[in-house]
Amino acid sequence: MNIVIRKTVCVTRIKGRHIGLSLLIVLLIAGCGEQGRAGGGARDLISTADLGVTIGSLAKVSWPESVRLEGYGLVGGLRGTGSGECPPQIRAYLAQQLLTQFPGRTINTERFIGGSDTAVVLVEGIMPAVASRNEYFDVRVTALGGTQTTSLEGGFLLGTELKTVGTFGIKTKVVADAQGPVFIDKISTSETNKRIGFVLGKGKVLDEYKVNLVLGEPDFRITNNIRNRLNELFGEGTAKVVLPGRLEVKVPAKYREQKQRFISIMKETYLSQSTEITGERIKTFIGKLAALQDAEASENALEAIGNESLSGLGVLLNVSNEQVRLRAARCMLNLGSYAGLVTLRQIAMDRGSAYRVEALESITTGARRNDAVRISQRLLRDDDFNMRLAAYEQLRKLDDIAVSQEVIADDFYLEQIVQTPHKSIFISRSGQPRIVLFGAPIRCSDGIFVRSADGNITINAPAGQEYVSVIRKHPQRPDVIAQLKSTFELGDIIRTLCEKPLQEGKQGRGGLGVTYTDVIALLKRMCDKGAVKAEFWAGPLPKIG
Repeated sequence: MNIVIRKTVCVTRIKGRHIGLSLLIVLLIAGCGEQGRAGGGARDLISTADLGVTIGSLAKVSWPESVRLEGYGLVGGLRGTGSGECPPQIRAYLAQQLLTQFPGRTINTERFIGGSDTAVVLVEGIMPAVASRNEYFDVRVTALGGTQTTSLEGGFLLGTELKTVGTFGIKTKVVADAQGPVFIDKISTSETNKRIGFVLGKGKVLDEYKVNLVLGEPDFRITNNIRNRLNELFGEGTAKVVLPGRLEVKVPAKYREQKQRFISIMKETYLSQSTEITGERIKTFIGKLAALQDAEASENALEAIGNESLSGLGVLLNVSNEQVRLRAARCMLNLGSYAGLVTLRQIAMDRGSAYRVEALESITTGARRNDAVRISQRLLRDDDFNMRLAAYEQLRKLDDIAVSQEVIADDFYLEQIVQTPHKSIFISRSGQPRIVLFGAPIRCSDGIFVRSADGNITINAPAGQEYVSVIRKHPQRPDVIAQLKSTFELGDIIRTLCEKPLQEGKQGRGGLGVTYTDVIALLKRMCDKGAVKAEFWAGPLPKIG
């Protein structure tokens, strides 16, 4: 410790030219005794208020946060489980919507809405913060209270307008729409309520939303300075002056998946720069980050400062606190320095780390594609399923060939991953509907007999039989049975179950038209009964309402 103090006295006399060394000493002091004693070093640094003005201190930053939306729609294809009951105002609105959706067609709207094969539903969703045009989200559909609708299972939500909650019937802007097949959760331990369902990943944002900067008092010079600074840092066209004292900011493509992070970095960006003040800023925020004081703001401030922060951040890669190392390495990688990649990779590979997934996501965001792919592919073989799932998600974003993808019946994705010895089945219950087979090909056991809970679907292969019989009864006419053959490969069984039935006169095999709702319930049943030797994992349900 005495050596460190002597070095500090010596180096801090030299200003400007040896910022890297002085930062190293500050960090060594701040790091002594880790968290408990590190705070003292950070408190000795000058106040951030003395470091100059940031964009966030000059302008109010506003953006569309997550917004609750709602609307009324129609779910069709219910085979007698719906009802036509609804308030007159909603009925009139839905009749008009039907005519708009099917222009040029003659529709008896009263009969359509009033039949038992349709149901009037409340549609609810949450539009993402700083939403982009055509960004998708989940919606929940609920049969109206007091109606005779018994089930939305097997239904399809017709095109529905969505507005901000509480504005139905008012001439306000339609901000999103939604349509798609209704998903009913049948695999939860609680009893299924078939009057409530979800339309997964089919709510769609209609407009592009920008970030707004508003100065307390209009000042054309400051407004222009902010615009020029943001365009210098993030690319021409990022910021545009709307009025003196007001700017519109577009989230750069690099931060498309990290909009909130971009906003935070922008707020921490300083307008003025000089060698001396930049050095003080770096020293202050490195010290705060080392002590985990306002860690997120400090990390964002260092990224906003730019490459001048790299030498100080590099010192933090050697401290013992893992969160500090993660933040420093992530910041360095985002600034284009691959010195942080080694640290992030070590954290992602460390089975005892609590920051593995966060480190992997940082690699995918900041590293070169080939490096991100290589690390993610290696983690597909990890013993921890959550880590394998995270690796798969990153490879999917990178559109890597390790994830084989096909669309089944225009309804959901069947994705298969060969590069892992662990046999697992993952199904999504939010976002895009997906069945993911880890350790593909996954084969069913010989001599299987599995039937769905309602008895309408049977998968049967007596011992010694060379194929699997896939049988489906008609839900309303028990005497009508369709039967197809499949191999023992689970992917082929899923196709056989779910592809649309072959139209008359068409060539090929087709499928039995089983819904995503039913096939994932059947897959869980197959795993539970040992017909498939694989772990079954289900993603979370949408958090709406």
